[in-house]
Amino acid sequence: MNWRTIIYVVLLASLTVAKALPRTSRDVEGKTSIGQRFSQLHENDFKAIALIMFAQYVPGGTFGRAAGMAERVTALARSCAAAARDSPDCLKPLDRIFFDTICQEKNLPRIADCCAKEDPERNDCFLSLKNFSQGFILPLERPDAEAACRNYSQHQQPLTAYFTYEVSRKHPFLPAPTILSVALRYEEMMKRCCGGAESPSQHLEECFRTQAPKVVKPVREDALRQEHTCGILKKFGERTLKALKLTQISQKFPKADFVTVHKLVMDVADMHKDCCRGDMLDCMRDREAILQYVCSNQHILSSKIQQCCEQPLLQRSECIVHVENDDKPADLSPHVREFIEDKGICERFAQEKDTHLARFLYEYSRRHPEFSAQMLLRIGKGYEDLLQECCRPGAPSGCRSRGEEELRKHIYETESVMRTSCDIYNEKGDYYFQNELLMSFTKKMPQLTSAELIKFTKEMTTIGSKCCQLGQDKLLRCAEENLDLVLGEICRRHLADPINPGVCRCCSSSYAFRRPCIGKLEIDESYVPLALTPGLFAFHGDLCTTEEEKLQHRKQQMLVTLLKYKPQISPEQLGSVTAAFSAMRERCCGEANPEACFLKEGPELIKRSEKMLSA
Repeated sequence: MNWRTIIYVVLLASLTVAKALPRTSRDVEGKTSIGQRFSQLHENDFKAIALIMFAQYVPGGTFGRAAGMAERVTALARSCAAAARDSPDCLKPLDRIFFDTICQEKNLPRIADCCAKEDPERNDCFLSLKNFSQGFILPLERPDAEAACRNYSQHQQPLTAYFTYEVSRKHPFLPAPTILSVALRYEEMMKRCCGGAESPSQHLEECFRTQAPKVVKPVREDALRQEHTCGILKKFGERTLKALKLTQISQKFPKADFVTVHKLVMDVADMHKDCCRGDMLDCMRDREAILQYVCSNQHILSSKIQQCCEQPLLQRSECIVHVENDDKPADLSPHVREFIEDKGICERFAQEKDTHLARFLYEYSRRHPEFSAQMLLRIGKGYEDLLQECCRPGAPSGCRSRGEEELRKHIYETESVMRTSCDIYNEKGDYYFQNELLMSFTKKMPQLTSAELIKFTKEMTTIGSKCCQLGQDKLLRCAEENLDLVLGEICRRHLADPINPGVCRCCSSSYAFRRPCIGKLEIDESYVPLALTPGLFAFHGDLCTTEEEKLQHRKQQMLVTLLKYKPQISPEQLGSVTAAFSAMRERCCGEANPEACFLKEGPELIKRSEKMLSA
């Protein structure tokens, strides 16, 4: 059986079987044994799942050791399935067998303390060792083409297994379906690029160059969204995550009633709790149960998901996530005035606050598929604040009548910001739009490195190119929901290494208001500007490159340095310094020896610029 077939079979079988797997070591009696599990999955499939688990739980190990542990567990499973099913080892729950196998290994990093504990504390300890990776790193993303194809032709299945191990090790929180999906894409890339044995080396290089992004992009996005969701859960708690999922599910399934949507919200939140803990077996089981429920209840959920539910399980989840929202019910009224005008509102708010607010968010979200989830959460918070003010004793009559006006403020703010940003993008284009963002974010967050600032603003610029061409019915969702991912990256960076008090406040106070908060940040007054040292501004011959992308990157590095040196620089001063730099560059790049010219002219430019900036 080839690796591609194994992946499909193991995913389908393991997700089905996972529903019966013990959630913790306490659920021992009455559960399917390892021998029965082996018989259901078959040897190669069982071994593949074992490899992923060992790679995720021991990221500091090696492929050889993970593969060896997978072999030993598989050997135990094989013997239990054949004859020794009543052996004490065969009756242990599967998670305990995995952890026992890890603890039998010598000199594995960071596991001694966990292995000294008893279950279920040992399970929790192993989960606590998992750390999110710093960005998605795809192993063999740009391999030496000829060597990769030679290795693939000689060791096809072990090479794909090694690739799967590397993805699992570097991304211990990625769900198994995502890992198996990227392994399939990797296998397809290797077959496509290495299929022609006589292909010239330049053709191989070109093939890998064009195919690697197709392998990387989907799983990088999935990894980012997984880490983003877990970041929201960790920082803002389960209530915020449930509110976010309530808006998204209500938009996707506007015909579903509140009870059905509420059930899905609870199930999805529970799934994310398991996935964010790194509990792979429970994460897989939860995901499969949700898919089964959704596809079994298409008639009450959506007319748009039939095609998704007919796909193999591997593609089904991704398809449903990306499928367009269902059409709104024809009889759905455009307004939700009953949440403001009904006489019994304050009584319901007092008796069942969270349920009442959830119903409001559900009704508002299903009516507005064009709004971003974050804006809907701000509207929900505005509604909550309105009731808290207007339902208190002694509140003036007619207090709630300004409700719609208050809600419109949140809509106007978001529309105004996104429209202004797109106007600037459409006027300036990618490079100059990114420069505008660099100037803004370097002043807000000068503690970030040049590489970080360029990376984050590049991602924001990509959002502009993706979203600003869309109509008003899709612009807000596209722009803010993608921007939210970038801001989530910045906030996780702050959590790992604090940036400044302003960023701390925005990243900690409210998820829904995180984007407006960061947007309002100005110059960080606590920042101590860089001192003017001889090496702060260095001009070399690389400024004469004809590769526009490299030149733009070099200019942006110098722009960030200039802003860190003079955060209070005015637009006029920046324009003067930029013009002087451009003149020097043009002059030196026309010389026979540009390096010598920069060596002479560079210090003079710095002196003139210092005078301009001191004026």
